[in-house]
Amino acid sequence: MAENRKEYDWDAKWDACLDLSLRRFVYSSVAGAFTGLLLFRSPATRWASVAFGAGAGLGSAYSDCSRLFDSPTANLRPPQVSSSPVSQDGQE
Repeated sequence: MAENRKEYDWDAKWDACLDLSLRRFVYSSVAGAFTGLLLFRSPATRWASVAFGAGAGLGSAYSDCSRLFDSPTANLRPPQVSSSPVSQDGQE
């Protein structure tokens, strides 16, 4: 039973997916707003730029979240950093 819990840890996957979706939505909306202010004069095109950025952010988050839910939980852990010193070639 514990092995199944390790393999399918839904809470960690949902947390990671929610965090990823929220970040990408906000960042791409801000990028769309900045681009709209920089390039367009009409309020309608500025809002369209914000909407396009938000949609692009949500779309990329959706594709990464679907990939995340198809993979085992082991991919959620950060990579381990070794504590051994790095040796340079030629020096001992």
